[in-house]
Amino acid sequence: MSLGPLMVGVAGTALDAGDRAVLAHPLVGGVVLFTRNYAERAQLAALCAEIRALRSPPLLIAVDQEGGRVQRFGAGFSRLPAPRRIGQVYDADAQQGLAMARALGWLMAAELLACGLDLSFMPCVDLDYGLSQVIGDRALHARAAVVAQLAIAYVHGMREAGMAATAKHFPGHGAVVADSHRDLPVDRRELADLQEDLLPYRRLIDNALPAVMVAHVLFPAVDALPASFSRRWIQGVLREELRFGGLVVSDDLSMAGAASMGELPERAARALAAGCDLLLVCNDRPGVERLLRELAVTPDPVSQLRLVRMRGAKAAPFETLAASAAWQRAREWLARGVATPELDFPAGRADTRGSRTGP
Repeated sequence: MSLGPLMVGVAGTALDAGDRAVLAHPLVGGVVLFTRNYAERAQLAALCAEIRALRSPPLLIAVDQEGGRVQRFGAGFSRLPAPRRIGQVYDADAQQGLAMARALGWLMAAELLACGLDLSFMPCVDLDYGLSQVIGDRALHARAAVVAQLAIAYVHGMREAGMAATAKHFPGHGAVVADSHRDLPVDRRELADLQEDLLPYRRLIDNALPAVMVAHVLFPAVDALPASFSRRWIQGVLREELRFGGLVVSDDLSMAGAASMGELPERAARALAAGCDLLLVCNDRPGVERLLRELAVTPDPVSQLRLVRMRGAKAAPFETLAASAAWQRAREWLARGVATPELDFPAGRADTRGSRTGP
């Protein structure tokens, strides 16, 4: 059975009968996990093993483990700082900031791989315009060139651990106030005025970026459709102008920012037609079940290849990782003031909302 174009959520810390029925469907290609799916590391590893055992080839397993307020797995994992902290260190010492980005990218990826996950949707390369609360400290920096440098270093760290990176939220979510979880943000700039937002993508694509997540943001001066449903953005700008050949992931289709595109089956069909390879549907089980009944998909061998390339490297158990010199070196960055009290959170309380894939 091949991997389908849907990545869906599951209910709890172990699979129930409803989860198994959904995940067995050929339209499903992956699972995205949230705080609701995590109790402790051994449970998470067992859940991932159970998901993998359902299908051949195994389903992809993903999470948002950004750090700061968007870290799905808390107690038992390194408490990562918000990405903005890396930018602050860069401002004080550029080489230290770049080294920190690489070390924390490696640490984040290595810990997830050790528990059986394939990928974390990172890095966030939105620019920090000081406007978007939902982005806020998830942005690495306000300057595009700095975001590009830090993101490349972070991606290199992920790659060294064995994880493929996903840059988000294309073409940019940082310059709008509205939260695409609750509304459709509108950015009225012309394409010529968006070149700084696109710069990190250009640089990352030049460094073999594997995947891009497309935002539910409308740019009416560029196209009448939100970027996640726009052939102009996905085929024209991303594929042709930026020459991106990797996986295109939609942001969560159950978010309010996608609601203007119709009911969930219509949203999915329109996102696929625009050029998305993988569609996130994270928090709407009835909607997923309807999709499985109604969505008609013609298998695309190129999309299949892109999906397979997102598979994470096989890794030793967490205990082996934690005994390694590489893990100890990466942890030193946390001890050097990265996980400061104002950026930290109590054990087990990382993003307790458990409902966001990342705007």
